[in-house]
Amino acid sequence: MAGKEDRLNDIINGLHQKSVTKQAIYRNTKAAFDRMKEIAQDVVGKLTDKVTKQNSDVIIEYVNISEFEFHVKFSGDLLMFIMHTNIITFPDDYELMRNDYIEEDFRRRFFGHIMAYNFMADTIKYNRLDDPGYLVGRMLINIDRHFVIEGVKQMDLPYDRIAQNVINNKTLRLIIESAMVAAVNNDLMGQDVSEIERITLKQKHENMITQPRKVGFQVSYDLTH
Repeated sequence: MAGKEDRLNDIINGLHQKSVTKQAIYRNTKAAFDRMKEIAQDVVGKLTDKVTKQNSDVIIEYVNISEFEFHVKFSGDLLMFIMHTNIITFPDDYELMRNDYIEEDFRRRFFGHIMAYNFMADTIKYNRLDDPGYLVGRMLINIDRHFVIEGVKQMDLPYDRIAQNVINNKTLRLIIESAMVAAVNNDLMGQDVSEIERITLKQKHENMITQPRKVGFQVSYDLTH
């Protein structure tokens, strides 16, 4: 009987530790996302002041969508920042997990995550549901408020060392600004004529005959220790 009770206690203790860990990570991620919203508004305000002096036709806009999503629109681009409410982990052979810092404490194996996607602004404006968006970057946040950035090489962020990276206003601002730079540098590509020589009436009505697409990014998951 003692063995059975011990197993039940182990289950209860394990569930409790995981629950407490995930709740703490959720709070850390939500706090970071809320701060990102404030910083994004500040970035948009500063850019608007500078850009409108040169070209009043260029509009840069922050749009709060919900508690877990906000957009930054500029020129023909739209950056969509989304906080996922689930806490995730990765297989043992995932590069991030092969890390002394992670292995020292099982709680560090769990992460909140914030995603940044690049869409064409017209995709949202005209509700073009078939238009693709592209992942710009993913920010993983752990129980210690440490983070790592997984993302496109165009972002060129030096934040691949989770043991050293602690969230602060400077890094959150750099992440937002770098995502905008990556989006600006990601040009639209027209489709090959062979892809559009046959269309459906539905495509014609939906103005999807020559639907341009973003080039797409090469996403790097090569994280160093």
